[in-house]
Amino acid sequence: MIAFQTSLATEVDFSLTALFWQATPTVKVVMIMLIIASFWAWAIIVQKFVNYRKARAEAEAFDRAFWSGDPLDELYEQIGPEPRGNAQRIFAAGMSEWRRSHKEDGQLIAGATARIDRSMDVAIAKVDENLTYGLGFLATVGSTAPFVGLFGTVWGIKHAFEEIAIAQNTNLAVVAPGIAEALVATALGLVAAIPAVIFYNKLSADADRITSGYEAFADEFSTILSRQLDA
Repeated sequence: MIAFQTSLATEVDFSLTALFWQATPTVKVVMIMLIIASFWAWAIIVQKFVNYRKARAEAEAFDRAFWSGDPLDELYEQIGPEPRGNAQRIFAAGMSEWRRSHKEDGQLIAGATARIDRSMDVAIAKVDENLTYGLGFLATVGSTAPFVGLFGTVWGIKHAFEEIAIAQNTNLAVVAPGIAEALVATALGLVAAIPAVIFYNKLSADADRITSGYEAFADEFSTILSRQLDA
């Protein structure tokens, strides 16, 4: 009897593809959702790594140009009306407000420093929004994917027990396939959630560091303009 049950169990295909096709429609939908969420999360992760590396390289290049000693007006003219990098956008926002704050006779309009600071703060807020866009999806996947997978597992085990009751047979060949396909949903939930949580924390910290660099630059630039105003 034991040998017969073992032979029945070995005839069942336990590959992931076979377990997927054997699952109930509800569990299949759960698995598909988790697979799509996992691929989407990895797409965001790769895109953010590329964007952050590009942002850091652009900021370093702009810092070299800014502190090269060349007149800021010339640097502003080189950047043009459509800055390409984040640091350039912040600088251009401050310089644009600086120029608009001058009257025709060359005198400054009152409150120029506050307006320049606000202009750069608005530019930094927009840059930060672009940097962190998509990270909320990683947080959502990391927090909900295990529960979605658990729902699929519970539903699959429920169906497995129903099959056992119908067959009135509790041997391994009957029980194992249903439980195995149910547990795949939990496994997929963890596969989607674990990288999402890890890289959400990593990318959030990277975005904060990049934004802090922009804020430090804005403070330094504002200090330079304040010196010229006092002079």
